[in-house]
Amino acid sequence: MSAADSTPGSGEQQDGCRTREVLDIVGDKWSLLVVRHLSQGPRRFTELKRAIDGISQRMLTVTLRGLERDGILTRTVRNVMPPHVSYELTPMGRTLREATAPLLEWSIEHLAHIDAARASYDARDRAPH
Repeated sequence: MSAADSTPGSGEQQDGCRTREVLDIVGDKWSLLVVRHLSQGPRRFTELKRAIDGISQRMLTVTLRGLERDGILTRTVRNVMPPHVSYELTPMGRTLREATAPLLEWSIEHLAHIDAARASYDARDRAPH
């Protein structure tokens, strides 16, 4: 055991840093949307690209690789011509979907309210003081 390991609270600090890493991965702009779309079952790259408005091909590739690396999804390649690649949530990925579903639903439900609040704030900010 190192001196750092024996410091009171050091395990909690280390856990906090690791937790931030995980939150950075799953809380980025695209990951939760990918997870949401994969909750409906396996999807091919092109299906995900069409379903997720605004995501570039490169960003989808980066997001899928990161989620695969972290064990959130699996990538399956079928050796046919042309090769058939599909993505599917792992059991851990399904628990992530369950945990984040309320957040995504809240976001969808409140989009109009957020847009109105932003417009009001921006108008107030532009008004002469």
